[in-house]
Amino acid sequence: MEVEKIMADKTIILGYMRVSSRDQNEDRQRIALKEMGVLEANIYVDKQSGKDFERKQYKRMLRRLKPGMVLYIKSIDRLGRNYQELMEQWRIITKEKGADIVVIDMPILDTRREKNLLGTFISDLVLTLLSYVSENERVCIKQRQAEGIAAAKAKGVKFGRPEKPLPDNFSEYCQMCRDGKIFVLKASKECGMPESTFRQKMKKALETDEQ
Repeated sequence: MEVEKIMADKTIILGYMRVSSRDQNEDRQRIALKEMGVLEANIYVDKQSGKDFERKQYKRMLRRLKPGMVLYIKSIDRLGRNYQELMEQWRIITKEKGADIVVIDMPILDTRREKNLLGTFISDLVLTLLSYVSENERVCIKQRQAEGIAAAKAKGVKFGRPEKPLPDNFSEYCQMCRDGKIFVLKASKECGMPESTFRQKMKKALETDEQ
């Protein structure tokens, strides 16, 4: 059973963290959340892109949120990077769930404060701007990655796993297949290769010979 952090005012506080990959360091976020009083058992962590909200731990956290609870996140981009979906999730948490959100790195985004028309307007304005900047950054990162890959390919850089060297007997059995002396299935087994791979390599070898 999950432990709930209950403060003096009986407010239950949760924390949410997100890193884009499994090898990305999450310590800074965890330390910041714990400094706010969030217990380890109340921290939800996803290790995937922020392009959408199809995240297992985020959904678990959302189901647990109840009116009066407070959700801490270190920065707005840790919640998500998709502008429209980020705005929608903010609405769900604060309006439908009746919980509060505190963005540690942006104190003005603390829905516990200034619960009046002006305070709500300022928070919504800042959220809109930051959400737009966050998504724009995501788009720019994808564009730079695509441009970098295209430039590398133009220079002859190959991506993916390096090709395994062909078995020493590949040429012999490849020629036997061409001469109709052996079936491809038998040849592929003799070379220790899947039949589909053998066919692909044989076709490539044939094309090379014809050039």
